[in-house]
Amino acid sequence: MPFKTFRRDRISRPIYNWARRIMPPISATEREAIDAGTVWWDGELFAGNPDWDKLLAMPPARLTEEEQAFLDGPVRELCGLVDDWTLNWRDRDLSPAVWDFMRRKKFFGMIIPKKYGGLGFSNTAHSEVVRTVSSASIVAGVTVMVPNSLGPGELLMHFGTDEQRDHWLPRLADGREIPCFGLTSPDAGSDAAAMTDTGVVEHGLWKGKKVLGLRLNFSKRYITLGPVATVMGLAFKMYDPENHLGRGEDLGITVALLPTGTKGVRHGERHIPQFTFFQNGPLHGEDVFVPLDHILGGEAQIGQGWTMLMTALAAGRSISLPSQSAASAAMCARATGAYARIRTQFNVPIGLFEGVQEPLAELCGNAYLIDAARRLTLAALDQGHKPSVLSAIMKYHATERMRRSVERAMDIHGGKAIIDGPRNYMGAAYRAVPVGITVEGANILTRNLMIFGQGAIRSHPYILDELLALSAEDGERGLDVFDETFWKHVGHAFKTAGRAFLRGWSGGMLGPAPKGTAMPGAFRRLSRHSSAFALLTDFALMTLGGTLKRKEMISARLGDILAELYLLGAVLKRFEAEGRQPADRPIVDYLMLAGEARIGAAFRGVLDNLPARPAAWLVRLIAFPLGVPNPAPPDKLTVKLAEILLRPSQQRDRLTPDLYLGEGHDEHPLKDLEKAFRLVVEAAPIEKKMRERGLQDPGAAFEKGVITESELEQLIEAKAAVDRVIAVDAFEMDEISATASQHRRSKPAARRKSTQREAAE
Repeated sequence: MPFKTFRRDRISRPIYNWARRIMPPISATEREAIDAGTVWWDGELFAGNPDWDKLLAMPPARLTEEEQAFLDGPVRELCGLVDDWTLNWRDRDLSPAVWDFMRRKKFFGMIIPKKYGGLGFSNTAHSEVVRTVSSASIVAGVTVMVPNSLGPGELLMHFGTDEQRDHWLPRLADGREIPCFGLTSPDAGSDAAAMTDTGVVEHGLWKGKKVLGLRLNFSKRYITLGPVATVMGLAFKMYDPENHLGRGEDLGITVALLPTGTKGVRHGERHIPQFTFFQNGPLHGEDVFVPLDHILGGEAQIGQGWTMLMTALAAGRSISLPSQSAASAAMCARATGAYARIRTQFNVPIGLFEGVQEPLAELCGNAYLIDAARRLTLAALDQGHKPSVLSAIMKYHATERMRRSVERAMDIHGGKAIIDGPRNYMGAAYRAVPVGITVEGANILTRNLMIFGQGAIRSHPYILDELLALSAEDGERGLDVFDETFWKHVGHAFKTAGRAFLRGWSGGMLGPAPKGTAMPGAFRRLSRHSSAFALLTDFALMTLGGTLKRKEMISARLGDILAELYLLGAVLKRFEAEGRQPADRPIVDYLMLAGEARIGAAFRGVLDNLPARPAAWLVRLIAFPLGVPNPAPPDKLTVKLAEILLRPSQQRDRLTPDLYLGEGHDEHPLKDLEKAFRLVVEAAPIEKKMRERGLQDPGAAFEKGVITESELEQLIEAKAAVDRVIAVDAFEMDEISATASQHRRSKPAARRKSTQREAAE
């Protein structure tokens, strides 16, 4: 008997039969989710032997001259038109002038090709626009990002018919149509497949003629731009009980393009997301009839809605939300560093207290890391990759680090950031944090189920083929594929164990690193962690099998390791791509140590809780003979990062580029902060001269000839600028009472609408 036949029948078959019994089959929905996207650098990390030269060779994300001109022109002009306090606390919406400006300058058509009247911008340009606009106003940023990532525009370009593209894309590009996407419903949040919205195939009247179409009934909520949208992409479950189309009754999740003016559609009510007044609200449809040509992509795309949904959500995860997170993190770092320099307590700038320097260092590191990962992901997208696993990493970790940055900034600002008013530049960011955490797949779901759960299947070199073989209807054919793949997997596992052993026992010194880089040791350590991760992944999958789905805490920790490997790789790539700036080396060192500490904590968490204890002991022996590394940034390094934010420099500007700082406004809190920061730093030598003479009062110092008249004026100007920044808003009682009265008058109407809707339902 040939060895291959012996292996197949005597060894592989029992394993195959056993695995088919214990492994749940891959559902059609799961398969569509897995197939939505491509494998890129995540595949290298799962293989356990990343090719760092491949990562460093990735062309960096760049803007064209046209894209840069748009950023320097219309984007800056838009930022200058928005008054965030007036928007949120008086108007509750962008002004008509801002809406008109967005339409005229084609902000809603940035990703639409020029042949349809759009701007035809790259993913990088899309991200940079959202980032800059969001630094001026979260509301304006959301309004710009949704049509370019979560509206029907992208889906039309990927899946639409020629007729649909020709009709809708020009109208979306010039703002004649405002889009939204209707996915979430009361019964379907993270589990989008649980939606109860339906579309039933039947005959009905359309423009006076009897045609075959869809009878739609739906109730959607949390729909951004829903109250003002003129066309929605509607996700629903499609049924054909009379088999008009000859495909059976249950046709799967489908997407239709539905003008919101269609009879039976009700919209216009608004949700209030944390007093951040971007347009958001419910949409309802009762017995809405449309012809079949309203299906996005036509009849050929019936049942392909899940793939479309994954495509739409991926853009939000990898572009829009990371862009907003990068803006918030950079703004927190820049503003908090400036405030910590000008705000004094006990005659000392608060930024010089070590207790404040620790969170300042974290702000500095977060700003660098989020933008490094954002740029790397954009570079991959512009090269045509659609990395669904990495987009989940970006969504979770960018928004979580943004949340942490905002919290740290609030801690340092204290009462300045608590009291709302036009002078408060932190409150809006703080209120908006839960929005980013929740949308596009809630962060708890993303961390516990998506990053590793989807990644292990999609990005591992062999797992997907093995699972498909186990799910095959033809058992013998499935056995053939399984036999071939399984033994390749076994060989891969032995190679992984060998790499993990050599790199673990050498403390990472035998890990590969690209030649000619400034930090080869950092690459070697990540190579060590990658091989240990691949080894632990195989042991976890082998010992837990399908139950790993339910071991969400273990899955989450494995996802944390994968994510940190990606993020730290992005940091190293940014450092190399930017010319190895010596001033940035402390930031990279800090991030590497902090990231490796998180990797170590995740490894320990998995190894301590893996049910198969012998497997955990074996991984420890192979990969961590001296224990799991537990590094931490030293205090001196922490102080260096804090100091970066406490003084004006090219490095500070490079760390926080292209933010809107109040240009175009006569009065703006960030403009005041930047001015005070500059004046205080310029006046520092004068204050030092006074301290050396034991003087604190500028007037007394002038009278004694310690400082000149011009220096006295300089100190007075700086003090006035600081007082202006430190001041908080106070309102007359009648102003607040009028607002409260207006709110009380509006509540009964809202309750009546809610009661009427509940009765109707």
